[in-house]
Amino acid sequence: MLKSIIVDDEFKSRESLRALIEKFCENIEVAAVCQNSDEVMKAIGEHKPDIVFLDIQLQRESGFDILEKLDKVDFEIIFTTAYSEFAVRAFKFSAIDYLLKPVDITDLRNAIEKARKRILGNISERMNQLAQTIKGNTFKHSRLAVPSSDGLVFVSVGDILYCEASGNYTNIHMSDSRKFVVSRTLKEYEEMLDGLDFFRIHNSYLINLNLIKKYIRGEGGQVVMNNDQALDVSKAKKKSFLEKIKIKE
Repeated sequence: MLKSIIVDDEFKSRESLRALIEKFCENIEVAAVCQNSDEVMKAIGEHKPDIVFLDIQLQRESGFDILEKLDKVDFEIIFTTAYSEFAVRAFKFSAIDYLLKPVDITDLRNAIEKARKRILGNISERMNQLAQTIKGNTFKHSRLAVPSSDGLVFVSVGDILYCEASGNYTNIHMSDSRKFVVSRTLKEYEEMLDGLDFFRIHNSYLINLNLIKKYIRGEGGQVVMNNDQALDVSKAKKKSFLEKIKIKE
């Protein structure tokens, strides 16, 4: 049985989440509900939770302010947030789970199940990445958390050569020849990397525009990446792609 703590300064929000967990989620109990850092510190020491549902923006402090007061974070964190699209993308970059308010039951169940399975050893690294990304308000020099067989690997976004669709999976090809197979669609990575010098040249390929070696003319044409891999440009994407690289010249 997992133990959880809910942290939210809005009575309606925390009681609503508690009711959803108790009614619809198995093998997890709500050990405490808290509305400020003093209550959180006491509850964590008393209950030793497995999961903390943490509102990002409390009335007088942020969820990060609370976490910085802890000597260590040895539990999973699932943020509850009404934050903007920017922050949601930051959560995805950092492999930190989040729930958008109002909380959806299916999303809640999925987040709890992922937390149950997740390796806890890298939670500090993920939290640090999330905090830096949100505070810095930029993704250009961010690292992306990529699942691996034994946890997570943090890769520089600028070192991603291209992403390749493989059904509901994505193959991430790195400039140093590493390849990661991730259970996320290419569309998710297209959304995540939007505005970061990446372009979807084909249904199967999302490329780093900074790591193109040359373009070969044709019906759609081909791009040759820095590793000499030639990738097709779809006819439908050709015009917008040529306009995009012209901007970068």
